[in-house]
Amino acid sequence: MNLGRVVGTVVASRKEPSMEGMKLLVVRRLGIDDAETGDYVVAVDAVGAGVGEVVLYASGSSARQTELTRDRPCDAVVMAIVDTWEVDGTTVYRK
Repeated sequence: MNLGRVVGTVVASRKEPSMEGMKLLVVRRLGIDDAETGDYVVAVDAVGAGVGEVVLYASGSSARQTELTRDRPCDAVVMAIVDTWEVDGTTVYRK
């Protein structure tokens, strides 16, 4: 799992039929200190996340383990919206 911030959306009017109806988000990866890494991924949204939210996303074969993405050709999925995270007893992020 990775931490990321949703920074945009992707609209594709023509796509693989099994991907119809799926919302696609542009997610910028975050380091454990809430700093942006500069890496981006396009991920299927399985939880209703929106632009600006901090999320957990999975990539690779793990991305095909949610109910929404099972057996579909996706390489990343947003699977949680983060409310808070702490590192060494210090709150790094709070929604």
